[in-house]
Amino acid sequence: MKWNLRWAAAKRDIWRPSDLLAAFQEVGFEPSLSKVAALWSNKPISLRLDDLDKICAALHCTVADLLEAEPLASSDETRQQRAVGAEDESGGAVRPTPRRGRSGGRRSLPPN
Repeated sequence: MKWNLRWAAAKRDIWRPSDLLAAFQEVGFEPSLSKVAALWSNKPISLRLDDLDKICAALHCTVADLLEAEPLASSDETRQQRAVGAEDESGGAVRPTPRRGRSGGRRSLPPN
């Protein structure tokens, strides 16, 4: 996901975290300045939905203005993900393959 808080704030002529904090306080959202600065500088790992709603109210925007879906980057572009049971190019069903253990051998049995 792409975090577009600065873009949404710029549309309201807000250019600093301290100005954003003032806009938040107008709608009754009282985060600390350090939390606002963290939201301003970085994409949040997690965000409460009611906080997201208050951010949208303060900036007069929608969640779609703040969050934008991005395609996932693949390290191996030749490998395509398919659903289990889907057919591959050879016409056969794709089957899951078990992972190899650390030693590459068989798994040990559970204790009795």
